[in-house]
Amino acid sequence: MTIQLSREAAELHALPRGGRRAVVMTMGALHEGHATLVREARRLAGEDGQVVVTVFVNPLQFGPGEDLDRYPRTLEADLLIAERAGADVVFAPSVEEVYPGGEPQVRVTAGPMGERLEGASRPGHFDGMLTVVAKLLHLTLPDLALFGQKDAQQLALIRRMVRDLNFPVEIVGVPTVREGDNLALSSRNRYLSDADRATALEISRALLTAADAAEKGAAPVRRSARAVLDDAAGMEPPLRLDYVALVDPADFTEVPDDYTGEAVLAVAAKVGATRLIDNLPLTVGAAR
Repeated sequence: MTIQLSREAAELHALPRGGRRAVVMTMGALHEGHATLVREARRLAGEDGQVVVTVFVNPLQFGPGEDLDRYPRTLEADLLIAERAGADVVFAPSVEEVYPGGEPQVRVTAGPMGERLEGASRPGHFDGMLTVVAKLLHLTLPDLALFGQKDAQQLALIRRMVRDLNFPVEIVGVPTVREGDNLALSSRNRYLSDADRATALEISRALLTAADAAEKGAAPVRRSARAVLDDAAGMEPPLRLDYVALVDPADFTEVPDDYTGEAVLAVAAKVGATRLIDNLPLTVGAAR
């Protein structure tokens, strides 16, 4: 079956809908990470269900000086990737369709969790993200929505919004997909030169090195990650660290040195002009 392209919510709602509808929200420039989400959506929705991929570059998520105009728009290629991965529909609305009254005056606020880490580095980003996710949940009316764990803070905030505001949808997190050299898949990887990429690989190396210290406790995890990232600052091009944090996955606050249990080690850094994020879920202090 040829994939359906819908530009308006009315078109999407008019399509036959059998079993469960699963939605995968993207800003386009699809890659294998997105394809993995679509395949998992297909599995969960079942053959009788419907898988919808949204493609919408949300202007509310880009702050001053960020790459809204530079962000890749590759709809024809996205349609092929979505279809091959098992999607039934690509919903690619215009800005006017999503925000018919212009820039929204009423928005979803991320609260204290949205002010930490990514929120501190990109003020207002999570408010914009949650607002568009809420809008797209209303426009697509799914039974379940799938998001990658690479954007761990985003996933945590979406789960919290759905719980706090009683959205009738199941949120499913899907593990990060990595390339052969262990770089986390991202639409922004296309901006990296060979030299940039060599430096960027130190991010995943820091995470894996720190994971080897997880049984020893939170402080050794932090020290191990920081040592690798500090060395990467001397590479050419240098890795310019934004943050490295070991946080509670429930609220993204830093865990104390005597903490034991589930945590997320999160890193954000710039290589050249490209900002990259990555994270790794850890069980800290398991040997105690």
